[in-house]
Amino acid sequence: MIRISSLLVFAMLFNSCATGYKKINPEKINFSSKSIESNILLEYKYDLLEKKYKKNETKNSIKLIAVKITNYSEKEIVLGRDFKLSYENGNEVGLIGTEKLFKTVKQSPASYLWYLLLSPLQLYSGTKTTSNGSYTETKPANSFPIGLIVGPGLSGGNMITASSANKKFKNELMQFDLNGKIIKKGETVYGLIGLNSNSYDSIKILAIN
Repeated sequence: MIRISSLLVFAMLFNSCATGYKKINPEKINFSSKSIESNILLEYKYDLLEKKYKKNETKNSIKLIAVKITNYSEKEIVLGRDFKLSYENGNEVGLIGTEKLFKTVKQSPASYLWYLLLSPLQLYSGTKTTSNGSYTETKPANSFPIGLIVGPGLSGGNMITASSANKKFKNELMQFDLNGKIIKKGETVYGLIGLNSNSYDSIKILAIN
């Protein structure tokens, strides 16, 4: 039972650990979904995030997509001013601001403070037996406050990992933020866009007259 309990505890700790962030690199993606409207070519891809970020994305009914937009029109264009994104049924895509997207999907470093609850743990070794008349008691002979190492160590390590991963995630979102970005005639731009959606519906360009 002790061994089984230990395995369960370690499995729980492993699954609760902070995770790193794998860069998406939209410019290197092989886009398979595309549509063109009003001389604007849209290419996009779902399923970009992994591990904790993927879990938070799903939990909050958000989809992060990478897009590649090529302007074949005769004028410069701006997302939200000259065109929008819509689903095949004509409904406009609900976009999420970059800052809100980051705050919703990021890992929470403070959540790993719970590892400090492991601080009181003691590691026991050996036994000693004491007798008092007809009463005999067996107790651990030695103890070591292993929790004082494991608790703060796991807490601090996970907080550092989560903070570092979040920084990389935010930097990439900001780097590929298309809000207010001017797309010149003949230019191709790449972006990362957050959608209020829990599905993988097809997306297309919707020109604004």
